[in-house]
Amino acid sequence: MSKIEKQKYSINEGSKTVDIVLIFLTALICLITLYPMYYVFIMSVSDPREVMAKSVFLYPKGFQLNSYLMLFRNKDMWIAYMNTIIYVVTTTALMIVTCGLGAYPLTVKNLWGRKWIVRYLLVPMYFSGGLIPTFLMMSKIGLYNNRLAIIIPGAVSIWNIILVRTFFQGLPEALRESAFIDGATNLQVLFKIYLPLSKPILAVISIYTIVGVWNSWFSAMVYLPTTQYHPLQMYLQRVLVQQSVDLSELNSTEMKQAIQKIHSGMQLKYSIIIFTTLPIIFTYPFFQKYFIKGVMIGSLKG
Repeated sequence: MSKIEKQKYSINEGSKTVDIVLIFLTALICLITLYPMYYVFIMSVSDPREVMAKSVFLYPKGFQLNSYLMLFRNKDMWIAYMNTIIYVVTTTALMIVTCGLGAYPLTVKNLWGRKWIVRYLLVPMYFSGGLIPTFLMMSKIGLYNNRLAIIIPGAVSIWNIILVRTFFQGLPEALRESAFIDGATNLQVLFKIYLPLSKPILAVISIYTIVGVWNSWFSAMVYLPTTQYHPLQMYLQRVLVQQSVDLSELNSTEMKQAIQKIHSGMQLKYSIIIFTTLPIIFTYPFFQKYFIKGVMIGSLKG
């Protein structure tokens, strides 16, 4: 191969100036992305008076953990935490099962009316019956003030079923045919072949479901009047509301205590954000191996 041909097919390194600019822009984007979370963290561990004065920007001032102790000592918080974990784990597991069971038949080419079924599924994906009809239905079937009111509606997603169906269609048809030759049933093909090969898309669905259920509060507010069933987000909302007091009706001693309570309540908001966000942040690395691949597969294949 001649020198000219080698230069033609060789990989040319970029300009150092461009590399420096790209590194600077990447670092700037990382700073812009991470600083809000860092700011919330240093506010949660600073002195409440400094937090109230909004004088904390780059580092904590007057290190304190009283706001975290307020959270940890409250048994109601741990009950809400347990409820949220129950909702997240149960809903995510059911979501994977329903997506697999819903997507697998739609990949069978000779299924009668398959195209019409897919078109029918698109209707409820974009249009719902509304809050009032849904509330009446949940009451009629006995799910009002029941934990299942959070779990069952969140266990099915037509969008996720379509994503899994798209992934299944990318798997070789020969896998299913060879399994049938060996005497496997459709359920065995689904649970022993298709789902184990679908870890990327299942990781995407799992992280979406976990984040959605963890941050959910509206359904609990509508269907769960009993506080013992409330998830963590509803508990945190109650904590913030209970921190408000009327200073005009207090004497001097009570006013000082009220002001301290307001300071703690102000800092408590930042502690709550850290406390509720860390589990989600720690969950993502377990799915990162498959997450990007699954997102790309679900977005590129039609």
